[in-house]
Amino acid sequence: MGIRISILDQSPLDTGETAEEAFRHTVELARKAEELGYYRFWVSEHHNSDDVVGSSPEVLLAYLAAKTDRIRLGSGGVMLQHYSPYKVAENFHVLAALAPGRIDLGIGRAPGGLPLSTRALQQDGGHTRSLAEKLAELEQYLSGRLDPAHPLYGLRAVPIPQQPVDLYVLGTSPSSAELAAQQGLPYVFAQFINGDETVIQQAFDTYRNRFDTRKAARPQAILALGVIVADTDEEAGALAADVKNVKIHLESGRTLTVSSVEAAESYGRQSDERYTIEIKDANLIYGSRETVRRKLLALQKKYEVDELLITLAVKRFADRLRTCVLLREAFAESSLSHK
Repeated sequence: MGIRISILDQSPLDTGETAEEAFRHTVELARKAEELGYYRFWVSEHHNSDDVVGSSPEVLLAYLAAKTDRIRLGSGGVMLQHYSPYKVAENFHVLAALAPGRIDLGIGRAPGGLPLSTRALQQDGGHTRSLAEKLAELEQYLSGRLDPAHPLYGLRAVPIPQQPVDLYVLGTSPSSAELAAQQGLPYVFAQFINGDETVIQQAFDTYRNRFDTRKAARPQAILALGVIVADTDEEAGALAADVKNVKIHLESGRTLTVSSVEAAESYGRQSDERYTIEIKDANLIYGSRETVRRKLLALQKKYEVDELLITLAVKRFADRLRTCVLLREAFAESSLSHK
């Protein structure tokens, strides 16, 4: 059985690196992913971060489209709760017209930053509607079928591309899976954020059991994973030891995964809530080519997913590029799906 493998790059800043260098590395990685035959290349959205620079996936995707020829490009994901669905549709219609048949629009549920950036992004009151409501409206703008009962009926998101973007829902819980199922959309579970196997299984079960087949023929399940590949298991283990998951537990009951202890402390201060910080080894798949191949195939079989979306879980660009190359080598041509 073939397996589709894609890349999610977060444009991380290594020690002493500039934003310009980080973006050049993302471009180089996208071109390498295309050369090696990966199916798609997605970029993320983070705000006011000292660790990653990708705050505007739409802008970055336009540049990547000009620097590549065939690989699918997309957002992993746009944080729709901050924005007007109409403007998001316009942005991605432009991208779809610039790179026909190559653009994906992944929608994320996380805030993508600390409380101050969230307040700045939502200071126009755009957070008053639920994500489900905004997602439904976004779908209507993308398809050109705004509900006649909508107060803006007759409005179009232009340009109108010949092939609209494909829409995806990203998440880490059964509730995000249910949202994707209700809308009949492909679903991406971010295991690198939430590695709880019980939750992952519940999310995919919810997605498949509640999928609305009136809106799409079948569910499409994708698992996003943090991966490190090196020449030996020992070398990969040494790289993995430096990667941590930092969670902040707020008094209100919310738990969020952030990039560092410093980010967790900033989040706590900005939230005006009591909080605790938990530091754990990151949820990673790491090892030699053979080891990682075996682990990935086992996860594909366990969760019955159609695709694996790989985050290269190290900051140093040489290590990210090496993982990209070795992972491709781990899967023979006959084992990869490009459909």
